[in-house]
Amino acid sequence: MYLLAMDHRDSLARDVYGIDGPVTPEQAKLMADGKRLVFTGLVTALERGAEQEQAGVLVDERYGFAVMRSAREVGVALALPIERSGQDFFTPEYADDWLTHIEALTPDYVKVLVRDNPDFDTAAREKQWHDLAAVSAELREADASFLFELLVPATDAQRSDRYDADVRPELTLRVMTELQEHGVEPDIWKIEGLETADAAAAVSACARRDGRDAVRCIVLGRDAPPEKLDHWLRIAAHTDGFIGFAIGRSIWETALKQHVDGVLDETEAADQIADLYLHYCNAYRAGG
Repeated sequence: MYLLAMDHRDSLARDVYGIDGPVTPEQAKLMADGKRLVFTGLVTALERGAEQEQAGVLVDERYGFAVMRSAREVGVALALPIERSGQDFFTPEYADDWLTHIEALTPDYVKVLVRDNPDFDTAAREKQWHDLAAVSAELREADASFLFELLVPATDAQRSDRYDADVRPELTLRVMTELQEHGVEPDIWKIEGLETADAAAAVSACARRDGRDAVRCIVLGRDAPPEKLDHWLRIAAHTDGFIGFAIGRSIWETALKQHVDGVLDETEAADQIADLYLHYCNAYRAGG
């Protein structure tokens, strides 16, 4: 599974378009145009040999509705986020009506983004567990595949240069186990990259523990530099239970911003996006 992630909303407005405050209809159209350009990069990569059966796009309904339609036409997998952008804890984008949107749009995967850490506020974590368990149950009832993006950011007390390597892996295992114990059952875990083979194997084993044999993991990009992403992909590709990646800004942000700034035309930007998408597809294949 090689997902091109472009479900960014608040960060896209801020970091690429320089929008500070509510988005106007004109600005929304510009961002929708940008997402179409990013998808053109994926189509270009398919034309250059990317495998359609493994390709997919993770895109939001707000600015990416045209991309969703194009994904169906091209025949790549479609993943749709249901979380509201920019929240500390999980909040559905469409409140209690989120399932209606899923039923109308019929994505291949339904994605949530969750930030959690055992040292976060206990009451907030318990509410998040309850809300996510309800989502998990409704998706299972609807026979929809659940894609769970987990970020485990450091608290101020945990922050160090060695957090990713020495601290985050164990915290990730604790959070995954707690989520499972509270009724959250993803089909695919979208996990921050892991620095060692042992850490990746432990995460994969946790995802599949206690009879969850069909559950799989993919690596998320986290806007990491290419050398870091290449390392994470090599580790994942060698780990049983990992099946690919979902990478976003590392592939398209620079090209899209340069297009917005008038440095690249549409063809040049799409070519750059295609090149980077193919690079990470090839990196994962080579790692395996």
